Amino acid sequence: MTANGRRRARTGGGPLGGEGRWALLFLAPTIIGLAILSAGPILATLAISFTKWDLLRAPQLVGFDNFVALASDDRFLKALRNTAFYTVVSVPLGMVIALLIALALNQTIRGIAWIRTAYFLPVVTSTVAISLVWSWIYSPDSGPLNAVLGFIGLPPQKWITDPFWAMPSIVAMSVWQGLGTTVIIFLAGLQAIPQEYLDAASVDGAGAWARFRNVTLPLLTPSIFFTGILALIDSFQVFDQIYVLARPGRPSDATVTLVYTIYENGFQNFKMGYAAAAAWILFLIVAVLTIVYFRLQNRWVHYQ
Repeated sequence: MTANGRRRARTGGGPLGGEGRWALLFLAPTIIGLAILSAGPILATLAISFTKWDLLRAPQLVGFDNFVALASDDRFLKALRNTAFYTVVSVPLGMVIALLIALALNQTIRGIAWIRTAYFLPVVTSTVAISLVWSWIYSPDSGPLNAVLGFIGLPPQKWITDPFWAMPSIVAMSVWQGLGTTVIIFLAGLQAIPQEYLDAASVDGAGAWARFRNVTLPLLTPSIFFTGILALIDSFQVFDQIYVLARPGRPSDATVTLVYTIYENGFQNFKMGYAAAAAWILFLIVAVLTIVYFRLQNRWVHYQ
């Protein structure tokens, strides 16, 4: 018997024999979960998006009317602009701050493990709880942020209730909350860079900035790519902090986002078809941006 024949005999022969059956057995819960909890609802939402349905009466087929109506819906377009602003500001800002913190934490000093843990704590804390704390920080009357402004001679701000400062305030809170995950990933990437590369650059006369720009940053691009795609997708799904802190419409729509309009139309106005259509527009936007992001990685991501 040949070596390949003996190997097939040990594994049961064929892709569904021996190891193949065990692989399918272990993968079955995940595959079934994806089919029932992900693929099923996605297809159901697509079907609902072509209907007019208020949860009480039977759905009525309306074709593309919901999508056409969304294209001229001022509130939906406002939500699209707000979400784009949130994404454009929060994603790069969060990554730059996280990279600076990761560089600072990539040191061998006493107690560094506890400091790293402290930076990760906001990630494991409920967004609702964090939002409640930040609502106190942003309080126009008794918030510590306005107290600091008063101490340095600046006038107090309304923050969340101010149309100008409302979305930047949400961005600030979200960036702070999301730092932990990005910092940990960047820190792992920094520690995976071979020290020999940095030593060789030092021998060649490269200073700290040259070593960072020519060695550290290129080798960190896989981590930047990974955290970037996570932050991009997450930014389009912002909802919890908007719901707790801002409640768009009181007093302005400065913080209304795509996911909030989906919630509002579906579970407040009971326009399920309209909400499903908005959800599919959100899905298509994220899908297109993700595909473009992946296509561009060959131009700037460097793998060892």
